[in-house]
Amino acid sequence: MSTIHPRRRRAFALVGAFAAATLVLGACTNGSGGDDDTSDAIGKSNTDNDKSGDKVVIGFSAPAADHGWMGSITKSAIAQAKEYDDIDLKVAEGTNDVNLQISQVETFINDKVDAIVLLPFDGAAMTAVARKAMDAGIVVINVDREFNSPFAARTTVLGDNYGMGVSAGTFVCEQAKGDKNKVVAEIAGIDSLPLTQDRSRGFADALKVCGLKVNNRVAAEFTVESGEKAASNLLQAAPKIDYLWNHDDDQGVGVLAAIKNANRDEFVMIGGAGSANVMRDIKADNTVLKATVIYPSTQAADGVKLARLLVQGKSLSDLAEVEVPRQIKLSAPVVTKANVDDYLDSAFES
Repeated sequence: MSTIHPRRRRAFALVGAFAAATLVLGACTNGSGGDDDTSDAIGKSNTDNDKSGDKVVIGFSAPAADHGWMGSITKSAIAQAKEYDDIDLKVAEGTNDVNLQISQVETFINDKVDAIVLLPFDGAAMTAVARKAMDAGIVVINVDREFNSPFAARTTVLGDNYGMGVSAGTFVCEQAKGDKNKVVAEIAGIDSLPLTQDRSRGFADALKVCGLKVNNRVAAEFTVESGEKAASNLLQAAPKIDYLWNHDDDQGVGVLAAIKNANRDEFVMIGGAGSANVMRDIKADNTVLKATVIYPSTQAADGVKLARLLVQGKSLSDLAEVEVPRQIKLSAPVVTKANVDDYLDSAFES
């Protein structure tokens, strides 16, 4: 990496300022990049920002693609980079080994890349090496799992976990139509994770507005197997359910299998994340699945675009602000049969 360009100095000027300007973007702007439609879902924004500029070398690292959403994260980032002839994306092998991911970032630092887009397996554990990259003059974009220090990233791109819960709870309230006797169940993800806690808190807060609460709750592990086991336990414990929110559509494959095995169909199920198979079920309208809440798998793709803008000294063209915001939080819309066609083409495959 050559001497920092004057435009890049301006991009770093706000690193020490803790202003968290939050831009809320629609989750459907870039899509989620499923196996068959990633190139169609990812694109340019047709602004002057898309004009070719100085070459930008970006290092990218994310956890292993051990489920559909995480796989789409990496596919979307790669597809986004291919849309620009001035981006050279260096992709590290996906890993759930924190020490290996740290070494990947160390390699990017030694290679003097211009920017690093990093979805950490563990945000706290990756904070120190991300800070090291920033101190070396490398733009770091933190994706999905936050670092412990504001000095470790120039910009952070997040999904809205609390907002997912609020969206799911609001949907339930709308469906309940004021009936406070409805039985609500919840199948969460990994309970020790802050993101799971945020989703459950948002769900409970939204239900309170209409006088409902979570009557039965179990936790799974974001996998098909754990989803089936957790759902089986829940269905045995709850002989009657009116609404069931499952936090994650990947584990939802197992949840639906358990529901089918239990021969239960008296309730409405809401998913989470926005997988293509769930959206197809919603469109077909032949299962208990009637909605899902989007958790965008375009976060890293947005990170790639933002890294390019920052290195080239550009801002977001639709804002009056002359700097890229410190934090961007994507929205968590509810997908139903009425709007599923707007989201299906860009959904990820579980």
